[in-house]
Amino acid sequence: MQIAIVLYDRFTTLDAVGPYEVLSRLPGATVTFAARQRGPVTADTGMLSLVADAAIDELPSPDIVLVPGGPGQEEQMADGPLHEWLRAADAGTSWTTSVCTGSLVLAAAGLLAGRAATSHWLAVHRLADFGARPVRQRVVTDGKYITAAGVSAGIDMALELSGRIGGRPAAEAIQLMIEYDPRPPYRAGSPDTAPADLVAKTRMASRHTASQPVSAAD
Repeated sequence: MQIAIVLYDRFTTLDAVGPYEVLSRLPGATVTFAARQRGPVTADTGMLSLVADAAIDELPSPDIVLVPGGPGQEEQMADGPLHEWLRAADAGTSWTTSVCTGSLVLAAAGLLAGRAATSHWLAVHRLADFGARPVRQRVVTDGKYITAAGVSAGIDMALELSGRIGGRPAAEAIQLMIEYDPRPPYRAGSPDTAPADLVAKTRMASRHTASQPVSAAD
C-alpha cells in the first residue's frame, strides 16, 4: 500500500507529520513524502524542512494521496503540474485525502465538486467556490474522499482512515501506541469554544478571513 504525502513550500508541518505518524504504522504501508522535485521542502515557519524522497511524477499510482495545508497552499491553487498529477493519481487511488487547507487544493483540481468536505475554520467557506459542499466538522468522508479540518485534525482523519483500511483493532492499536489521548489545558481549539475576542482577532490577522460562517448543520 503506497501512500503519497504531498509537500510544497510553506506547508504546515503537523498537517503532514501527524498523519504520517499514524499511517506509517499500518501493516504493509509505505509512506513517501513527494514534491514537484526531490529534496528538502521548507515548512511555513521557515525553521524546519522535510525531505521529499520522490518527485510526484515518480509516483503515478499511489493507493492513498494526502495533501496537507498551510500558507503555501495559495501558490498551489492554479491549474498546472500538481493539479494534473492529482487528477491522474486520483483516477486510481483507493483514498484521496487532505488536511486543513489542503482540501482547497483538491477542490481547485476539480476533485471535490459536488462533495461534502471540510477545511480549516477560517477557510472552509472557500470550498463552495470550487463546487464542493462545505461542512464544519473535524473529519468529513464522502466516498473515497476524506478531508480533515485544521492541522491537528489530520491525526483524527488518519485514525479514521486506518480503521477503514485495517479495521478498528488496528486503528486502536495505533492510537494507543502514539498515546493519542488529547486533553488540552484550554478550550480555545475551536471558534465555537474560544473567547470571542480571540476569534475576532484571529480572523482579522488571517489572510483566510471568513466572509460568512458555515454552520455545523450545513
